[in-house]
Amino acid sequence: MTRKICVVVATLLAAACARQMRSPSGFQYSSDAAAIKATLDTTAAGWNRGELSVYLSAYADTATAMGSTGLVRGVRGIEGQMRAGFWRTGRPIQVLSYDHLEIRPIGPNQAIVTGQYILTGGRPDRTGWFTTIWVRTARGWRTAHDHSS
Repeated sequence: MTRKICVVVATLLAAACARQMRSPSGFQYSSDAAAIKATLDTTAAGWNRGELSVYLSAYADTATAMGSTGLVRGVRGIEGQMRAGFWRTGRPIQVLSYDHLEIRPIGPNQAIVTGQYILTGGRPDRTGWFTTIWVRTARGWRTAHDHSS
């Protein structure tokens, strides 16, 4: 009898955990969050190799970004913002990494990602915080809006 109760309890716990892994919105947390994290890892690796196009590949074509000069529209606008700031020499001045990432679904095909960017080397270290809105596209998860400070 005790064994049957343990099996029933274990089954109920497993079912409860499975429900929590898929939010009511349809966002599949473990796989979708991993895909977004992998894209962020790719952007940092591209940045650190001096490949701006790899960094920019995380943005949707119609993405917007809030920068120190205000709103920038489209990947070309974001590229111009990067070239005017962090890429003035044609390469990044510092090494990029991310920390304190939190990925939260806001719908089946949308997520908010918050975290800290860290730039090191070449000059005094710089850190800041960001909030990005991500959307699922035919090319995978892409950033629709970026607000970094």
